[in-house]
Amino acid sequence: MDKTELLKFREAVEKERDRILSFWLDNTIDEENGGFVGEMTNELKAIEKAPKGLILNTRILWTYSLAYRRLFRSEYLKMINRAYDYLMEYFFDREYGGMYWMLDYQGNPLDSKKQIYGQAFAIYALSEFYQATGEEKALKTAVDIFRLIEKYSYDQQNRGYLEACNQDWSLKEDMRLSTRDMNEKKSMNTHLHILEAYTNLYRIWNNDELERKLKELIEVTIEHIIDNDSFHFILFFDEYWNPKSELISYGHDIEGSWLLYEAAELLGDQELLERVKDISIRMAEAVYNEGLAEDGSIYYEREGERLDTARHWWPQAENLVGFVNAYQLTGEDKYMVAAMAGWQYIERYFIDREYGEWFAVLNENGEPYPDKSKVESWKSPYHNGRACFELVSRLEEILKGEGLHGTQQR
Repeated sequence: MDKTELLKFREAVEKERDRILSFWLDNTIDEENGGFVGEMTNELKAIEKAPKGLILNTRILWTYSLAYRRLFRSEYLKMINRAYDYLMEYFFDREYGGMYWMLDYQGNPLDSKKQIYGQAFAIYALSEFYQATGEEKALKTAVDIFRLIEKYSYDQQNRGYLEACNQDWSLKEDMRLSTRDMNEKKSMNTHLHILEAYTNLYRIWNNDELERKLKELIEVTIEHIIDNDSFHFILFFDEYWNPKSELISYGHDIEGSWLLYEAAELLGDQELLERVKDISIRMAEAVYNEGLAEDGSIYYEREGERLDTARHWWPQAENLVGFVNAYQLTGEDKYMVAAMAGWQYIERYFIDREYGEWFAVLNENGEPYPDKSKVESWKSPYHNGRACFELVSRLEEILKGEGLHGTQQR
């Protein structure tokens, strides 16, 4: 690859990283009710009395903890202290442990369920906050949630994790993560983000049980969640790992391709790492062959012959990291070309030059959906902010001649 082009790519991503971080600092702090606003339109109008979701708040905490750890800017420290204090004061369940799923705008529990996906993001965020600050209570809480997940969500007979519990950790009948998801006992999405969370926790808590569970998660993903013919994720299962969906999510495929490799690399089991390396490349190749649009973006979903041509912001962000990771693992220029084309699409269509941040969803012509909010329970600085941090780090390593064959640095 041309070093001048890679340098321009890195510099552009770095500038966008700082713009994303400034946007959330400048626009989303809820001065009246504490924490952060629950929803905001593209034109930066805060939605009055919008509820506050666990996913948005943990993702803000994770993003700015990483930002402070990398950049040491005082405004990021203030941001993470605010996010951490709000999480522990309002989301944390003092009676049963773990985190509530949803609060009202004043911080009262609105939905007290223990969605395991959400508990995973709490671990992910708290472990990053600990890395940034050394706050022991954050580490203890992350470990406590890990033990609660293992006690109440882990399937002792079939391995893997059940989707959701009630407030008291009894199994919930309606396990859906959102209204668009299937009400099944197990999902790819929850397992992917438990994997992500346990990886981050293992960086700071070198515990034998956690190590076993992280390795098992990788094995379960390979054996059950990845279709070993197509190398796409299967999205939903019953408790016995019988597939319940034929839907393909290109964003999750490309995200999973690099998160899976990251987890195996951290564990350091060379035999497992080589196995995962091959699978990660095959997953990226499947997205490259089937999910890429001519304009450089990636499609959202496909089910049979039906292709969802909307462009959502988060698959575009994961597209960048996944293809750069594939380039690092293979040295094949086509993956870096795909990542750079994806970035050009983002610069042209997704970045809001007037109000800041990225639009949530575009149609196939690159036009934003006006009813999709820029800030809401699922729209945070996590996917695009993380992509920017990952790309800056990876491109720096590549430019130094040290970034191939999976030698990624955190």
